[in-house]
Amino acid sequence: MKERKLHSAGRKVAAAILSIMMVTSISACGKKKEKVKPAQFGSYGADFALKLAQTFPYRSAFSAGEQGAGLMIKNELETIGYQVETQEVSGGTGKVSYNFVVRIPGEGFMQRDSFGEYKEEHKTVVIGAHYDAPITYEQREYYPKYDGIQNNACGIGSLITVAKQMYGHTYAYDVVIVAFGASSSNYLGAETFLNSLSAKEKKSIECMYCIESIYAGDKLYAHAGHSSLVEGNKYSFRRKLYEAYDVAYENSLYSQTGTDLYYNMSLINFDVNGDLINDEYREVTKVRSDYTVFDSQSIPVVFFESSDYNFTKISDMKETKNLTLQEHNGAVRDTPLDSSEILKEAIGDDRLQTRINVVAFIIEKAVEKGSKDCVPLSRYKAGERLDPTVAPKKKDDISDSSETGDETEGIKENKDE
Repeated sequence: MKERKLHSAGRKVAAAILSIMMVTSISACGKKKEKVKPAQFGSYGADFALKLAQTFPYRSAFSAGEQGAGLMIKNELETIGYQVETQEVSGGTGKVSYNFVVRIPGEGFMQRDSFGEYKEEHKTVVIGAHYDAPITYEQREYYPKYDGIQNNACGIGSLITVAKQMYGHTYAYDVVIVAFGASSSNYLGAETFLNSLSAKEKKSIECMYCIESIYAGDKLYAHAGHSSLVEGNKYSFRRKLYEAYDVAYENSLYSQTGTDLYYNMSLINFDVNGDLINDEYREVTKVRSDYTVFDSQSIPVVFFESSDYNFTKISDMKETKNLTLQEHNGAVRDTPLDSSEILKEAIGDDRLQTRINVVAFIIEKAVEKGSKDCVPLSRYKAGERLDPTVAPKKKDDISDSSETGDETEGIKENKDE
């Protein structure tokens, strides 16, 4: 009888242990199935954008407001942990602005040629947004609620978010993050930065990502530069644009965040870039920003902005169809409607946070994708290789074929010599 009781007790203990193991197993499986949603960076970028806009609403180029805004950005980047380079931007006759530059050294790539042979390359991506705004303190009577949240505190909020997400990481690219000053003075900050680079440094730039006015427009867009309209450039100069859309698609950004990334697909034919040749108005924009300086030097760009291109006439296109924001024919940039107070009432502030985070997410993930026909140096050292696009060159094959009188291989050998 005693033996039976012990056996029964043992079975109860075993059953209890099995039950615990099953619960633990189910819990563990549940954790494995859980996926972190993309672009969940919280309110950090939106909070900074609002603070910048409301503290320094009138921050025109070379003004005291611009300098205060620049110092706020510099301090924030240093708080994240970066060493910040301050680059003077001279406007002549004593006018001074500043760029604030962060450099994240990359590990480099091993670039494969068509025969499967590799050489080490260092490539750069530049991520930029301007922090000045075109409305001056002297205009405040006509812009009483203005604070430039659309142009371009929201872009700076996204730039700061990118910087925070990238801190402590090493990418294959060398990454340069720049807050440009004096953008409203014909993009002088961007021009000063680019002119400060050597020819070799300019050549290493594979893409410039530019962020501006991503909040108030009805849709979030990304565009390539006008250099992509030049014959023979269309695909190579839009490759990084398509990569940004790949990120949006692969991460289901619309279903996960409620924000999608749109092309300009208006398909209107006219001379977009002023070369007297009609172009298809697709995947580019007439809106200018700091990216134009890089674009003019044939550096591929990806320009993020918000607007609405769903019209059949250029003249009809506007930032927003929102009925409460039609005082200036649907324009928000550089109007009295560019106000965090007005825009929050009209469209809410959830969009500000979401778009800031989505753009930051797309840029970071696009940088992680790396470069065409390249393997990050660490992965190359670990044994990763890409398939060659043609038959690999083999010295033994060349010498063997020359001995047997193969004229084609003999020609190759002479060219190699």
